[in-house]
Amino acid sequence: MRWALVKVAVAVTVMVVVAFAVPLGLVIKEMARDRAFSNAERQAAAIAPTLSITTDREQLERAIASTNAGAEGRMAVHVPAAPGPGAGRLDIGRGRAAEKDLATVQRIPRAAMAEVVGGSVLLQPTALGSGQIAIVEIYVPQNEVSKGVTTAWLVLAGVGLALIVGSVAVADRLGVRMVEPAQRLAGAAHALGEGKLGARVPEEGPAELRSAAIAFNSMADQVVGLLANERELAADLSHRLRTPLTVLRLNAASLGEGPAADQTRAAVAQLEREVDTIIRTAREAKPQTGAAGPAGGCDVSEVVRERMDFWSALAEDEGRPARVAGIGRPVRIPVVRAELAAALDALLGNVFRHTPEGTAFSVDVHNGEDAVIVLVSDAGPGIADPRAALARGNSGGREGSTGLGLDIVRRVAESTGGDVRIGRSVLGGTEVRIWIGLDGWRGADGPRRGHRLRRRGRRASPDP
Repeated sequence: MRWALVKVAVAVTVMVVVAFAVPLGLVIKEMARDRAFSNAERQAAAIAPTLSITTDREQLERAIASTNAGAEGRMAVHVPAAPGPGAGRLDIGRGRAAEKDLATVQRIPRAAMAEVVGGSVLLQPTALGSGQIAIVEIYVPQNEVSKGVTTAWLVLAGVGLALIVGSVAVADRLGVRMVEPAQRLAGAAHALGEGKLGARVPEEGPAELRSAAIAFNSMADQVVGLLANERELAADLSHRLRTPLTVLRLNAASLGEGPAADQTRAAVAQLEREVDTIIRTAREAKPQTGAAGPAGGCDVSEVVRERMDFWSALAEDEGRPARVAGIGRPVRIPVVRAELAAALDALLGNVFRHTPEGTAFSVDVHNGEDAVIVLVSDAGPGIADPRAALARGNSGGREGSTGLGLDIVRRVAESTGGDVRIGRSVLGGTEVRIWIGLDGWRGADGPRRGHRLRRRGRRASPDP
């Protein structure tokens, strides 16, 4: 917008300067010409009284020499021959006019201009005492005709240039006054989009942009209020789960001993922890999923073993063959332990929920120099539209699915700069690949020493 205003100002000013400067320059040129010839007419009129009295050569020469034009050699007098035998035409001074021009003025006694080499001549007829017509010739050089024109044109050009520069400066200031509030508004909108809820815009500038700033600030305040209400609602709803969880915990404590009782109590304890995490997250108004610092993170092998131990009992009851690979040694990743466990539970829960009993599944861990890949595969019917399933909050068209499980998995991967992909597994069903990035991170066991995994193309092989 700023440069558009400058361009418009330049275009308008140039048109105005051209519309006025060009005609004015031509008028100045014509005025200089008229001034030169008016001066020539005055010089010619100065010798007329002498011609009306006498046509003597000596007296005429003295009269011509007394004038400025005569002293400069620019005046000549042509006196026709007197009546009588032996008389000839009298020419005094240096004549430059052609004979035909002199004859024309002699025949038609009227002042005339004629072009000669280096300039022009004024031919002024003057009546003599004898009734004849003498011609006074005044030479006007070309430089005298254009005297002062070049200077005047330069002054006009300077004035026009100054007008253009001034218009550019004024347009630029006006543009800055309009652009800066717009830039502040755009910056605040970007900041609000990035989650900086304290972004506001100064309510200043032109009336339209000031109104836009007021509307933006009002909208930002409403967004903050709505988010605060949503957080309070989430915390309240989560808090209501404490009562039934307490009942479940008391009932689980009375189940006695055994694998099923232990798993039930562990599930209730984990559910209580998840509810507490939801409440804290809602109260603190900040996301809990994120990459861990250099001293944080967890051992993915340990988490996979723990969750597979949890799901193995249910797998055994349903006759599901289960396989685990790549967890023979510690593999540190920049993800909080609870978050990785929640992601694995979401994927394994989908296997049990959306495949028939007896369907095999596996969990593979691939350790590389710049990434760790966790593959959860099954031998089920697969997902008809993986792209739709990966859309946020989309269930992929599967009955009984909300799509929130894949959202949890995606947040874990994206918090490390990774991603999630869905494809066809070697078992014939669905394969969910979690790419966990390690670039720029070092776990508690120091720099990683694994092979580099290619992010695109063929799937990497597991560690030896």
